[in-house]
Parts: sequence; structure tokens; C-alpha cells
Amino acid sequence: MSTQKSANALDKFLRDQMGQLRIPGMQVAVVQRGHLVFSKSYGFANLQDSIPVTSKSVFAINSCTKAFTGVAIMQLVEEGKVDLGAPVSRYLDGLPATWQPITIRQLLTHVSGLPDILRVLGTPGQEISEETAWARTKAMPMDFPRGEQFSYNQTNYALLGKIIDKLRDKPFVQVFNERQFMIAGLANTGFGDSRDVIPHKGPSYRYISRLDGNVLHIPKLTPSYEEFPAFRRTASGMNSTAEDMAHWIIALQQGKLLKTKAARDTMWTAGRYNNGSPTQWALGWGLTKFRPKHWAVGMSGGGRSAFLVYPDDDLAVIVLTNLAGSSPENFIEEIAGYYNPDIPASDPITSLRLQLQKRGFEQAIPVANELKKRNLQPNEDELNDWAYRLMSSGQTKEALELFKLNVDLYPQSWNVYDSLAESYERLGNSELAVKHYNRSLALNPDNKNATERLKRLAQTNK
Repeated sequence: MSTQKSANALDKFLRDQMGQLRIPGMQVAVVQRGHLVFSKSYGFANLQDSIPVTSKSVFAINSCTKAFTGVAIMQLVEEGKVDLGAPVSRYLDGLPATWQPITIRQLLTHVSGLPDILRVLGTPGQEISEETAWARTKAMPMDFPRGEQFSYNQTNYALLGKIIDKLRDKPFVQVFNERQFMIAGLANTGFGDSRDVIPHKGPSYRYISRLDGNVLHIPKLTPSYEEFPAFRRTASGMNSTAEDMAHWIIALQQGKLLKTKAARDTMWTAGRYNNGSPTQWALGWGLTKFRPKHWAVGMSGGGRSAFLVYPDDDLAVIVLTNLAGSSPENFIEEIAGYYNPDIPASDPITSLRLQLQKRGFEQAIPVANELKKRNLQPNEDELNDWAYRLMSSGQTKEALELFKLNVDLYPQSWNVYDSLAESYERLGNSELAVKHYNRSLALNPDNKNATERLKRLAQTNK
């Protein structure tokens, strides 16, 4: 297929995705062999005033910020100022005794066991002070022993921000600007939330469903208000454009942000649990596909932005939208397929998703059995993440079928039973929720989530 025909086909695919997912506005950029080879803007950045998306429209990238934080930490590693295996207490004082042995690598890969600072921050518009937030978080017990489990939380990256502040002797916002944004030429990238005036920034939206008695009303599109306290913006406080992020990836590939390939490779390598098995995260990069062919690393944020870098294919895809719940990570591999058709064909999750869209999610287990014959078995963590994305967008019944599949594929994993139980709980089936929470606890007695959920269900069912 000619380059122009491929671009036209990709354009049609993207417009179809926008229509199916009801995305108001979107930017897509593709980097190939160090060059920006595709950049398109679609829809409206601001629905209220019918302002179209352009290449300069700025979108919230939420947790994609964590990849930039990973680069900032690796820059300190290259300079000998940070040791990934060192305890956080080497760099920060005043931490609880249980926090002190946690390593920098464990913070980056979310296996620290720390309690999540989001639990104490309150609701938007009722923000508490940084000092109060830290005092309350430090008073909470550890969620689990460090290095034993994965738990995505914002405390890890807020601490990394404190380390950057201290070792650079300036605010991390300034550090990111000087050592990443300016070097890569990112003219439309910075920090901020709904309380800030940001040039060319489009508002975020989400669909809200309303249940009136037994009648479920058509989801209503509403603006989404966001607050990211300044001290935790290393976790999710950035805004950018698809083209800016493309130039950031090019700068990273060209050695302008990290001096050595070894540092970049380390950043893109999974961490390790205490038992030696790999974590699902690399260092700051959580959208990972560690497979034999076409391996990829990237990040997603807020259910509205995502990017993947394919190092061996010299390819990268960035998708930014202004719709929470659009989950562009679900179709990024298909975009990559317009530049290398073998990429989506070799990805178990993409292959499974395409088949289930045709045959129905209740066919998840039979379809997965067919894919296994082609050596395409979905990764437990990727499958779990996909199911949670569906559940967060209101597709709980579809998510349930994926959780059932994960139990079928990984019957010795405590986490898959915990997730399956949560989906049954969401659907109001307390009996099966209790059954699977108990199964999860039998495999992992330290599963605090299951313990707390069972207590809550017992009180509800009295």
C-alpha cells in the first residue's frame, strides 16, 4: 500500500473510532525512524464554543506525566546522584520507619506498599494543605510489605518529586522545563489543572449515566473538573499536544534527554518483585508490552491519553483526547498496524479485542483458546487493566467476561479472583463476590482489599 493510501486508511480508522467512542476531540501523531510522519487533529477542543482541535490544542495527559518523571530520575542516575537500588531514606528525611527501606526502583514501579495519598486529599474544591496531606498519609499503615505486590498509587511519584526538588535544588516544574521541554522544543507543554489559565487548553469531558428508578438514562456529556495539587504533579499534572510528545520521544531516541542507551534501556526494563519475577511496570513507563516481537513501552493517563514506543521497530504512536473513558490505549496497536501490520497481529490483547467486538464478550474463553493455538495468550496484567478500563466506563458486564477469562487462564493468581469478585460486587451479586474474595484470600492472606470488601459486604447483607 502506498504511503498516501495508508494515511487515508488510517484517517478513516481514526474517524470511525471517534464516532464509535463519541470522542469530542483528538490528536494523533506517529513517529517513524526519528521523524514525525503523521499528525492529524480531529473534532472539537471546546464544545461550548465549537472551537476545533488544531495541532496547538493542549490536552491534559494525566498519568502520562509519570514517564517524564522517569526520565527526570534517570537523568539523576546518569549523573551519579541517584542509585535506583538505594533506599528512599538516603535522599529524604523525616519518613516513617516502614517507608525508609523502600528503594527508588520500587517507587518507580509501584511495588512500594505505600498508602495512597489520594485517600486523604479530599474532593475537588476542598483541597487540604501539603503538610496535612503528608502527615495523614504517613500515619496510615503500609498496604503490604515492600516488593511483594503491585499497587498503583500517587504517593510514589509525589516522593520522587521531592527527590528531584532536593537534588536539583529547584522546583521540579523548573527542572522539567529546563532539562526536557526546552531541549526537545516543547512549546505547548507544561503543568496545570482546571484552576490555571493555560493557552490553547481545551476542557476535558466525560459521559455520566443517570439511573432514575429502574430507568437508565442515555449518558450525558459533561465537563470534567480536575485538581492536581502542586506537590503531586510529578504524578499527573502535565498538559501537552501530540506533536510536542512526538518531539519529546524523538529527543529521547536521539540521546538528547538521556546521554546513554544503557540509561534508556534501564528505564524501559521491568522492575522485580522480591521473588524475582518481573513487575508490570518499567521505570515510570506503565503501558508495557514485554513480548518477544514488537515489544513496546509507553504510558496512559486519565483514560484519555496514551502513547507507545516500539524500540525495535523505530516507531511510536501518540493519541490525546479530551474524553475521559475513551481509553486510546485500546486502539493504539491498531494504529501502529498501519505502519507494520505484524504489530497488532502479534498482540494477544488486540487480537482478542477485535474478535470479541465481532463475536461478543461472552465468547471470551473460547476465543482465547483459539488464540492460544497461535501462541497468543493474553498477559494477566494487560487483561486485568483492559477489564478495569471497561468497568470504569460502565461496561461492567463486558469486564466480567474478561475477569472470568483471567481466572480461567491464571487460576493460581490471587489478584484475578479479587478483580472478578469486584465485578460481581459492582453487578450486585454479593454471593459470588464473597466466594471469589474468599478464594483470593486463600491464595494471599495479606490481601487487604479482599478483607475490607468482605467486611463491607457482611455489613451490607445484615
